Amino acid sequence: MEAEGRVAGPLLPLPFPSAGGGAGTAAEADSPAGAPGAARGPLLAAAAEVLALDDEEDDLEVFSKTSRGEFDSSEYEVRRRYQDFLWLKSKLEEAHPTLIVPPLPEKFIMKGMVERFSDEFIETRRKALHKFLNRIADHPTLTFNEDFKIFLTAQAWELSSHKKQGPGLLSRMGQTVRAVASSVRGGVKNRPEMFTEMNNYMETFSQKIIVLDKIAHRIYKEEREYFNEMKEYGPIHTLWSASEEDIADSLKGVASCIEKCCRATEKRMAGLSEHLLPILHEYVLYSEILMGVLKRRDQIQSEFESKVDVLANKKMEKDLFLEEIGKLEDKVECANNALKVDWDRWKQNMKCDMRSMFTNMAENNLRYYEEIHQFFGAAPLLAVVLPPWKEQRGNSSSEPERNSHKL
Repeated sequence: MEAEGRVAGPLLPLPFPSAGGGAGTAAEADSPAGAPGAARGPLLAAAAEVLALDDEEDDLEVFSKTSRGEFDSSEYEVRRRYQDFLWLKSKLEEAHPTLIVPPLPEKFIMKGMVERFSDEFIETRRKALHKFLNRIADHPTLTFNEDFKIFLTAQAWELSSHKKQGPGLLSRMGQTVRAVASSVRGGVKNRPEMFTEMNNYMETFSQKIIVLDKIAHRIYKEEREYFNEMKEYGPIHTLWSASEEDIADSLKGVASCIEKCCRATEKRMAGLSEHLLPILHEYVLYSEILMGVLKRRDQIQSEFESKVDVLANKKMEKDLFLEEIGKLEDKVECANNALKVDWDRWKQNMKCDMRSMFTNMAENNLRYYEEIHQFFGAAPLLAVVLPPWKEQRGNSSSEPERNSHKL
């Protein structure tokens, strides 16, 4: 689909670790020995930009910049669909089963919170896909994946041709059968304590992050309802001032104050939707990914243990089994080491994201209440005009008095 009405946005080189020092030292330290492209300059920088949406599929354009020598060009611009992002994620998980591949935004982000074709939805989707590519490019191992390189550089027809070269149906069925067989056998016998602790940590983390995500969405929903109600109060007080000459100035002041409060509330809602909701929901998805990674690690160990059991009951063909067991033992060790390193890296990033998220939320709330305090300190409150109402109507609780009490 040829896109119309492109979403404007500059092509920005993103800040990725470089092998030359500074921000690149951390990535350099974590990079596997002999990784292709190591110490060749900045890691791949990528940016995803939504161009248009249709009823069936998202049409996106991906810009990327790099100074790594194995690329034919320093800049690429390719068109991608959401299904292409799903393909990339599955290929990364297939090639690196015990690494933590970043989550993709769901087909409908913040369902019920934003219109699918609204500017807010487009911007939310763009940022989420941008972050997905950002995290892969920032990863010391995933950034060198050949499928990732093809995703960012191949034209649409080249990518389509490459996707057809993937594992066939029988191969994928074989992987599924092995996974099912592993679960039927009852899992691993001698799982290292470290991975049991990881599993327990993720079960607790998943429960808590899901609760936080639900609370955050409820806060946002209540804030939006409050905002919508306040939008009605300003015009009501303006109309009221036209029929009450004695208190017209006070009523207009209250209307002005309410309008300012509306603007401040709208800014706070924007802060919630930008700094709180997406990060919490991303880590809800991360919790599912981590549980999947731990299961795949267990499957690798289970396959190794089953071969050991078979060898114990076999007297013939011992040499063949010993060679196969040796390979599986190496596979288990590689899987364990990869997950250990990625686990520490993920926890550090998670803590940094959570700290940043709650700090931004606290600062956003402080700015909001400071603005509200200034508005009410400067505006003539309705309470000032209550005595005349009491004189005219006695001590009975009138409608204006009740409304002013709510304000």
